[in-house]
Amino acid sequence: MGVGGWVMTTWMRIKNGYPLEGTWGNAMHPKTDREAAERVKLLTNENAELRAEIGSMKDRLANVERIVTDDSHRLTHEIEALRDKQTN
Repeated sequence: MGVGGWVMTTWMRIKNGYPLEGTWGNAMHPKTDREAAERVKLLTNENAELRAEIGSMKDRLANVERIVTDDSHRLTHEIEALRDKQTN
């Protein structure tokens, strides 16, 4: 029963944005505001890098789609041109 209560309160804390507790009930925060600011800075930089990577992947995907679409369209025209030559 005690473990179930602990699990429930921990889940409620996480869900509502409260800090987790350590072994003796102490809140587990970053030790200093500087640490928190450094974490935010690192996460912000990582987020920017990932967004840039996603943007480049979208560009590459658009190029691949264009190549696939254009090649099949061009191939169809070449086949039709060859058919026209055979009938003439």
